[in-house]
Amino acid sequence: MNRPLVMFGEDWGGLPSSSQHLAKRFAADRPVIWVNSIGLRRPRLNASDAGRVLRKLRSMGRSNQKPAAVPAAQDKPDNLTIIHPRAVSWPGNPLASAINRASLGAQIRAALIQQDLESPILWASLPTAVDVVGTLGEAAVAYYCCDDFSGLVGVDHTPVTRMEKKLAQQSDIVFVTNEALERKFEGSRISALPHGVDFDLFDRPADRPADLPNGKIALFYGSISDWLDQELMARTAEARPDWTFVLIGKADISLDRLSSVANIRLLGPRPHHALPGYVQHADVALLPFLDTPQIRACNPLKLREYLASGTSVISTEFRSLAPYRDAVSVVADTADFSAALDRIDNSPAARAARKQLVASETWHARADQALSALEGIAA
Repeated sequence: MNRPLVMFGEDWGGLPSSSQHLAKRFAADRPVIWVNSIGLRRPRLNASDAGRVLRKLRSMGRSNQKPAAVPAAQDKPDNLTIIHPRAVSWPGNPLASAINRASLGAQIRAALIQQDLESPILWASLPTAVDVVGTLGEAAVAYYCCDDFSGLVGVDHTPVTRMEKKLAQQSDIVFVTNEALERKFEGSRISALPHGVDFDLFDRPADRPADLPNGKIALFYGSISDWLDQELMARTAEARPDWTFVLIGKADISLDRLSSVANIRLLGPRPHHALPGYVQHADVALLPFLDTPQIRACNPLKLREYLASGTSVISTEFRSLAPYRDAVSVVADTADFSAALDRIDNSPAARAARKQLVASETWHARADQALSALEGIAA
């Protein structure tokens, strides 16, 4: 029986998360109701949070059937409904939890009734979903844990950690993306579900983007946050003026250190479907991470995407690198990094070997794995 899924995640659109990749595969053979983010911290009195609150209020007035301003490449499947939640973002506040349980629970039930759906599987990738557990007549609850929320920037850590613990206790299964996260949930039914890759997208030859500089290119793409080792990047770029270092992505930190280096280019965000053109035509792709709690628990989507493109990869050390270590140059400092640039191998044989490492780790395969586990629980 292809039970419907109610999935709690971040706001739909932009660069797709692991849950969004899975949702699109789930929606191939069952209805999916996607609930946009409730938020993992209470709003602060600043312009940024005020703007976010206004955007949320506007989104609540839209039809649940149509997402706002979703880029063409991220168009939702026909079988997927997006809900803009009528909810209060104040993790741990009893009144906010009660309001969310009543209001959001009713909103989701209305969407289920409208589509003549019942006994859904509740899939939560954010702890704030705990407020509606038990209100939907759900056949099963799954918590999909991709991050260590206790170390994540922009999160009210103490209440969110409590909500996560409660959600795990109420879940029939907890999917984790790596071993570091698995240790958090002793006593729960655990299933390893590593990230996948849109292999066909990154393997398919793409044209060179017009804004990619000429010459030898070292590329990073993704969120530019406080776990990126800017100093390592900047010092290596200064030591290697024969290379151009290109960063693609939205920044939520100051980039003064990077922007001060002549051979570093900051291109800003690009849509996900455009990324293969950049990484395929780079000479090396980068994962220059700091050693932080978030990185110790991460399983970065971009690692598999880099490998699927066939491009050489240079990375600092982190736990989830282990299965791919033989295909990646691991560096610890500027001297290592500079030396690794001279050892890259983009021969046809090397590119093919990197692709082969992740060819079976598709999002289709991950979705099938998850659904097999869920159907066994919700039978």
